[in-house]
Amino acid sequence: MLEMTREAFEELVSDGLDLLPTELTRLMDNVAVFVEDEPPPEDPELLGLYEGIPLTERGEWYAGALPDRITIYMGPTLRICETREDVVDEVATTVVHEVAHHFGIEDERLHELGWG
Repeated sequence: MLEMTREAFEELVSDGLDLLPTELTRLMDNVAVFVEDEPPPEDPELLGLYEGIPLTERGEWYAGALPDRITIYMGPTLRICETREDVVDEVATTVVHEVAHHFGIEDERLHELGWG
């Protein structure tokens, strides 16, 4: 397995967020991004997870809701990557994928757009 410090991995997640267009990040609302070592045991290969109410589904009832949560998992990402460059690419793809879910874009559409 490729070795990387938690700090270096978190920096890659931050870099992935920086790749998003400013117009898009301005629209992100009530969402927090976290890095965790491992995903839930029932899905050990999960690279990222979006939990919350997508912007497209929020209504007036949404006021005061807890922030949505995007989690990027370090362990499975490092296990599938062979080089640091692979990790950079995979983290960026995973970040974009999970942010897209925040905007209500489903997996099928992401695959069509090349963000599988």
